[in-house]
Amino acid sequence: MANTSSRTLRLLSLLQTHRFWPGTELAGRLEVSERTLRRDVDRLRELGYPVRSSRGVDGGYQLEAGGSMPPLVVDEQEAIALVVALGSSSAPGELGDATLSALSKVMQVLPAKLRRRAEAIRAVTVDSPFGTAPEVDASVLAGVAAATRDHERIRFSYTARGGQAAGDTIGRYAEPHHLVTVGTRWYLVAYDLDRLDWRSFRVDRMSEPVGTRSLFRPREVPGGDPAAYVRSGLNGRDESLTLTALLHAPAQEMGPRWGRYGEISAVDDHTCRVRMEVRHPGWAIFGLGMSGVPFEIEQASPQIHEAMADWAQRFAVATR
Repeated sequence: MANTSSRTLRLLSLLQTHRFWPGTELAGRLEVSERTLRRDVDRLRELGYPVRSSRGVDGGYQLEAGGSMPPLVVDEQEAIALVVALGSSSAPGELGDATLSALSKVMQVLPAKLRRRAEAIRAVTVDSPFGTAPEVDASVLAGVAAATRDHERIRFSYTARGGQAAGDTIGRYAEPHHLVTVGTRWYLVAYDLDRLDWRSFRVDRMSEPVGTRSLFRPREVPGGDPAAYVRSGLNGRDESLTLTALLHAPAQEMGPRWGRYGEISAVDDHTCRVRMEVRHPGWAIFGLGMSGVPFEIEQASPQIHEAMADWAQRFAVATR
């Protein structure tokens, strides 16, 4: 018998023929019991596919009118991972155009419930062009993104850096403005209504976000750039590493490649400077390598220097 995911995909394909399937016949096609078939149908419904059922001797299943959708069967965590991963790869250029096209197709074939959640995340996230999708609980991310998109105040529990709960028993009360990715972390840029000041919250430390149905008028993020605001907050922390390098290429060429992953400033017509803050030295090295141009390190945290020497040695051995 096929595993649950492939069997559910097969079930959806059969239902999309727009014919009524008697339960016994459909279970026979899938080589499962009718009880297992009912569980698989329930899973499709949870994913947003409108499956109608009838009971009795002649009972069976059929997709409701308007329920014809291409057979993409993913859960919430997988759907969000697809959208985030494709979005983070959509830098300008041929590959970026291809990933944007793929992202558009994925969004079209997601069930309505998952598509709304994924679209909310895409709408309020400041993308980082390098790296894999950050790890975070899908339900927390989706809830925060929906509130951010709808300009709805939220309450949530938050764990401070030391592992102690921050704030009182109610948790935090804030106006969510933007989601920002930095390396492998998600951050929420929000106006903290308890402290009457701006804050950036790590989403992996947030739990139980709840919309309050109280709407707000968006404020101006300090400096006007939510990504720069998050990076400035990380600057100077013991978990933040810094790098400044000269890139031998025009700023207008490097700007689109680096996006918000680093700050690009022109030195002259043929040279620019990149400044970045990262949590792992590998991100800085990867970014420089992906720039595709000669560069010179002006300043870097010791961990970045050590990692770069280690990478250079390992690559040298591998290419002998």
